[in-house]
Amino acid sequence: MTLATPPTAATHDPILVVEDLHVAYPNRDGVLVDVVRGVSFTLGRERLGLVGESGSGKSQTGRAILGLTAPGGIVTARRLEFRGIDLLHCAPQQRRELRGGRIAMVLQDPKYSLNPVMTIGAQVVESLRAHATLSKREAKERALAALRAVQIEDAERVFALYPHEVSGGMGQRAMIAMMLIANPELLIADEPTSALDVTVQLEVLALLDTLVAQSGMGLIFVSHDLRLVSSFCDRVLVMYAGKIVEEIAAIDLANAKHPYTRGLLGCLPQLGQSRHPLPVLDRRAEWAL
Repeated sequence: MTLATPPTAATHDPILVVEDLHVAYPNRDGVLVDVVRGVSFTLGRERLGLVGESGSGKSQTGRAILGLTAPGGIVTARRLEFRGIDLLHCAPQQRRELRGGRIAMVLQDPKYSLNPVMTIGAQVVESLRAHATLSKREAKERALAALRAVQIEDAERVFALYPHEVSGGMGQRAMIAMMLIANPELLIADEPTSALDVTVQLEVLALLDTLVAQSGMGLIFVSHDLRLVSSFCDRVLVMYAGKIVEEIAAIDLANAKHPYTRGLLGCLPQLGQSRHPLPVLDRRAEWAL
């Protein structure tokens, strides 16, 4: 199932501009260690894939954009702007209004991201009322409509359920509804399908694809799955050791030039071919420089 369309360049009026982004944390000796090092990119109304191994800095990049860097982390950048708003120096109140409103993030596992003591409906309503002044009745109607928009058929029933009472796919749909109910202009999806089986993965991706096309928002799709990203995104940024080592159109990913990207592709199993043992990625010190 191919979802991606030909790559679209970032517009002259970009949604997000990131220049020389750094995220650092102190080690046990108090020395700051960069986990994101000089990341730069511009995002328009497109689907941008951010790929790499665990620990490459993908999620830290997304969290820094949203202002969710863990305590102790230090975020710096030459430029970090959303629609002309300086995200590093805007007032805390403005940053809170942007978060969940104009910028939203879907996390990877609903079992840990949804509040276990609140119903699905209460969490969607809470997300909406944080950014809009509505009566309880209006908020519930909007929440039910959001659940239906993510292809939850029996929205009334699911509205009253707790997270442990729904499947992983249903929980992920509920999370997407929660993040999209305020009509964000930028969505950061951090491994949104990693906890799902292949059939549900395709359904969630098709849903995100439709929502992005209809709303015209920008999407940053964080993943370690190169095949998934190549079929879903427009552009791909490949990260290694906190840096972007290659930028390439998703449809050209199979023709990547950087040895790290080539190594990641080479480690994938191939149907119809005997590849035992699978190749091991040969990491080189110069890639981290």
